[in-house]
Amino acid sequence: MEDTIVLYPSPGRGHLFSMVELGKQILEHHPSISITIIISAMPTESISIDDPYFSTLCNTNPSITLIHLPQVSLPPNTSFSPLDFVASFFELPELNNTNLHQTLLNLSKSSNIKAFIIDFFCSAAFEFVSSRHNIPIYFFYTTCASGLSMFLHLPILDKIITKSLKDLDIIIDLPGIPKIPSKELPPAISDRSHRVYQYLVDTAKLMIKSAGLIINTFELLERKALQAIQEGKCGAPDEPVPPLFCVGPLLTTSESKSEHECLTWLDSQPTRSVLFLCFGSMGVFNSRQLRETAIGLEKSGVRFLWVVRPPLADSQTQAGRSSTPNEPCLDLLLPEGFLERTKDRGFLVNSWAPQVEILNHGSVGGFVTHCGWNSVLEALCAGVPMVAWPLYAEQRMNRIFLVEEMKVALAFREAGDDHFVNAAELEERVIELMNSKKGEAVRERVLKLREDAVVAKSDGGSSCIAMAKLVDCFKKG
Repeated sequence: MEDTIVLYPSPGRGHLFSMVELGKQILEHHPSISITIIISAMPTESISIDDPYFSTLCNTNPSITLIHLPQVSLPPNTSFSPLDFVASFFELPELNNTNLHQTLLNLSKSSNIKAFIIDFFCSAAFEFVSSRHNIPIYFFYTTCASGLSMFLHLPILDKIITKSLKDLDIIIDLPGIPKIPSKELPPAISDRSHRVYQYLVDTAKLMIKSAGLIINTFELLERKALQAIQEGKCGAPDEPVPPLFCVGPLLTTSESKSEHECLTWLDSQPTRSVLFLCFGSMGVFNSRQLRETAIGLEKSGVRFLWVVRPPLADSQTQAGRSSTPNEPCLDLLLPEGFLERTKDRGFLVNSWAPQVEILNHGSVGGFVTHCGWNSVLEALCAGVPMVAWPLYAEQRMNRIFLVEEMKVALAFREAGDDHFVNAAELEERVIELMNSKKGEAVRERVLKLREDAVVAKSDGGSSCIAMAKLVDCFKKG
């Protein structure tokens, strides 16, 4: 029987694709093994099994096999809030445990399963699988080590602070990371009255019990946070920390080159002159913020490439809409005459653009980002400085790490409970990024980290060594 590593990603696009890239990296270091990826789908998920990404993946990587679990339905919920949405990512794996068990049994008849790697959202599979299968289980943490430091400390905070953090105005001071105002923590951590809070606390406890923690980062990017985790400063003092494997940056790659018209437009722009604005697969604004953004961009005089999504209805939030929206009519969304007045220096794209190719284009000199970790790594590896504009999940916390610790981004000043960014603030900040000494300092820092990332992934680099150690653990397992 052949040896295989089983990967169990969360169905969210950023989680799924980064775990696929982890599988590719494992194969590069251990080509005699196979990779089996077990895929589940959210009832509202827009990623199809016919997605070109998957067809290209299997055609170019014959050692990778995809197994799709049967569709399961979440219990009906009449008030599906943003926190309910996050909770559903933990609940889907629990509903799929029986299907997962049968899949692993069937797979074990033809393959020798050497390790089982799960996304942290799939923590419901940890004890279920460990009690039924003799397989080493690793967690894959798709965001930064600084966030992991905070996350592993959550069970301790849970005992010390008995009120919901959303109701407090305090500073969280943890080893290895900058101080975090309680208001900047992810909503799922901040509201202990919601069931998702306990899911997170329980998952942090399970991660300490795992065979290892695989992180999509590299050592020179987050040295302080990694040291704090490794020295056991983030969890309970009597609990040894499992091995850490920093194997990043893992970037989503495609075998087929895009011919998107925005790339042709970029070809005609001066070097490092274009500001790119893009906010991930779920990043959307209300119509008021869209219009204010347009006004700020117009007044700035900066060249820009802006990916625009349909605005949120008043009752929606960024994390509450998961399906792919219809393409917007840009003329109706933006100030009258905006497209005509900015046509010589601006390019707008409906809903989606080839982000990695754009960031690596020589004309792009800045990136306004929602602070999703995949986007951050893509910008770092392209050497593009950022303005941080977090929208949901852990992104507000990420902004603190990017601005204060890593020093790879500037930040917008926001107003009000809806974190509104007015046109004057946007104008000032993008000019600062593109045309000031402060912006140049951020650029130089990003370019240095781009070099560090290349070294980390090269032979003898820290991420290369970490992947080799991880593969050795698989072989022994």
